Amino acid sequence: MTAAAIEILGLTKTFGGGRGLFGQARHEVKAVRSVSLAVARGETLAVVGESGSGKSTLARMLVGLETPTSGTMRIGGRDASELRREGPRAFGKMIQYVFQDPVASLNPRKTIHDILDAPMRLLCGYEAPRRRARMQELLDAVELSQDTLSRYPHEFSGGQAQRIAIARALAAEAEIMVLDEPVSALDVSVQAQVLLLLRDLKARFDLSYLFISHDLAVVEAISDRVAVMYLGEVVETAPASRLFAHPEHAYTRQLVASAPRISRK
Repeated sequence: MTAAAIEILGLTKTFGGGRGLFGQARHEVKAVRSVSLAVARGETLAVVGESGSGKSTLARMLVGLETPTSGTMRIGGRDASELRREGPRAFGKMIQYVFQDPVASLNPRKTIHDILDAPMRLLCGYEAPRRRARMQELLDAVELSQDTLSRYPHEFSGGQAQRIAIARALAAEAEIMVLDEPVSALDVSVQAQVLLLLRDLKARFDLSYLFISHDLAVVEAISDRVAVMYLGEVVETAPASRLFAHPEHAYTRQLVASAPRISRK
């Protein structure tokens, strides 16, 4: 059996607790409570919920930006704790993260050439000729012109900057991408363009997506399955078509009833 792209079992993240500087007890907050999920290879699993539900903390644990309090994770068939011991390079070659704010996620002092060059050089160890060829392929894939390379992040619109951020994630040749609210900062018309791009890239590069969002209209348009988080727990998981047609949990029913609907076509 082929290993899943992501497997997590009983994942928990607790902030606070213990004693403060003057001995006072610090309040403990369980941001994620014993979450178990799997993302199949080639699948888009959307994780939805309101702000504070724990979905972004979950995403950050998956890419090594937060350390779980308990539970286990496997990324691309490998134990995540093993990947952490090997360092950022090991994580970067397995899984990449696309942030909510595309402009803020790009180094303002670097040209786009330098931004795309770094993961190919540092994570993949590619020589210059291969990096140049790959850079051209990536810009074509995200539908940006070659003159993009000499420019800086502030010169681009939000939609263009997110395309650059996606190209940077692809540059490491990881097959798993965690997308944390990747279109929420964009205009509605640009959102649709980026969602179509993500769908095309998934097929072209054989990617698996964990797609974090609070926007069920966006989730309905892109996901294969949906996991609903509430107060740090997954309260319902189902194929997208079934969840939107027949939500079972009361919280899911509330989300679906209040969400605008858009076509999946």
